[in-house]
Amino acid sequence: MPRLLCLLLLAFSPLAIYGEDLATPNEKNIVYPGGKAPSKEEIYLGKVLFFDKRVSKNSNVSCATCHNPDLGWGDGNSFSQMTGGEKQARHVPHLYNLAWNSVFFWDGRTDSLNKQASGLMSKTKVMDLPADQLIPKLQQVKFYRDGFKKVFKKEGMTMDTIAAAMASFERTIITKNSSFDKYLKGDKSAMSPEAINGMALFKGKANCIKCHDGANLTDEGFHNIGLNSDDVGRFKQVEKDLFKRAFRTSGLRNIALSAPYMHDGSIPSLLEVVKFYNRGGDRTSGIDEAIKPLELNDTEMMELVAFLGSLTEFQTFKRPTIPGDNDPFKVEKI
Repeated sequence: MPRLLCLLLLAFSPLAIYGEDLATPNEKNIVYPGGKAPSKEEIYLGKVLFFDKRVSKNSNVSCATCHNPDLGWGDGNSFSQMTGGEKQARHVPHLYNLAWNSVFFWDGRTDSLNKQASGLMSKTKVMDLPADQLIPKLQQVKFYRDGFKKVFKKEGMTMDTIAAAMASFERTIITKNSSFDKYLKGDKSAMSPEAINGMALFKGKANCIKCHDGANLTDEGFHNIGLNSDDVGRFKQVEKDLFKRAFRTSGLRNIALSAPYMHDGSIPSLLEVVKFYNRGGDRTSGIDEAIKPLELNDTEMMELVAFLGSLTEFQTFKRPTIPGDNDPFKVEKI
């Protein structure tokens, strides 16, 4: 389906596009800006920027402060702290497999990973550092002066190229070799009997697959699932009643590593998430027609949690060295 048509359907359809079977992500399907995968130099430049606190107004938070690789690319908090000390209005989602996304943020206000990166730095209080302040700050660092000259020969260091580098790194945060994926490839011992039963429930009785489908277990649609929250969600972007309190469907890969859950961080564990859906949500007004009591027993709820756990791939991650002001541009192992 063409990207533009997909985005239009997501914006105006009361239900998201769904129906894709569960699968393993295929990196050949990643659509890169300009149609070309980034160089290792661009990815590493973005990786360092992602972990460097210089990108925030007060030099006290980096992207990795809220998206910590040791905490499932989240931070374990319901609401993360911004550079000025205030709390963010919504829970920080994980970053796994964003390379395949076509919408970003809980309310889908951005259709590009590059725009998502630049918006957080310059247009919100998260980093609170617009281009006229960020670029001179980074220009003081030899690593960045040299890096942007090498990677972006024509453009140099601009807000767009800073965002492009960071987005290129974020597209490398990929999980595709969980127990579930090994099971799909033919290793029937990779998943426990409980997880296999949970997968059947996920596709059948619990009908989770209606919204959590495809290789990354998300329809990228927007749904009011019945949370006790007055946040209007997608409605702020598209003023149609069906989008009131509707939020983007989270991808479920490595979801066991990124508690708490939901846009408001109000649910502490996967078992409590399953219990929430099992009772049909906590608020009935305007909720999605797919949200209804599931009538799962305790064993079935635990089996569903076991399946969600099988989507986990434990990975090691090497943090970059943050350069001093006079350090040259040098690419370490990605």
